[in-house]
Amino acid sequence: MIIGVGTDIIEIARIEKAINNTNGFVEKLFTKKELELFKSKNMRAEVIAGNFAAKEAISKAIGTGVRSFSLKDIEVLRDELGKPIATLNENIIKILKVSSFKLNISISHNNTSAIAFAILEDM
Repeated sequence: MIIGVGTDIIEIARIEKAINNTNGFVEKLFTKKELELFKSKNMRAEVIAGNFAAKEAISKAIGTGVRSFSLKDIEVLRDELGKPIATLNENIIKILKVSSFKLNISISHNNTSAIAFAILEDM
C-alpha cells in the first residue's frame, strides 16, 4: 500500500549559488558517502541538486516535510547502474511507524532544473 508520494524541483543555479556562497553548504545537508559521490562526479551542481530534490521529495512522501528530522537523516546514493537508492536513518524510521517499507525514487535534470519523485510503500 502506498503511504505517500512526494516530488520536488529545484533550479540548478540556486544550488550552484549556495555551493559558492554558503560556507559548508554541502557538508550541512549531505552525508560523507554522498560527499564522496559528489566528488566522484566532479562536484557537478546538477548531481547535488538532484540529491537535494530527492531528499525533499522523500520528506514530502513521509508526510512531515523536513520538520521532524534533518536532511542528513536521508542518504541518497547510486547503485552500480546509476539508479538512485535512498537509505533512511533511525530518526525517520521512528516517524514512519511501519515495520517494513519500500522507497522508490527517481531523479532527473536538464540544463536548468533538477527534479525528483519519491514513492513510499508499506510492505
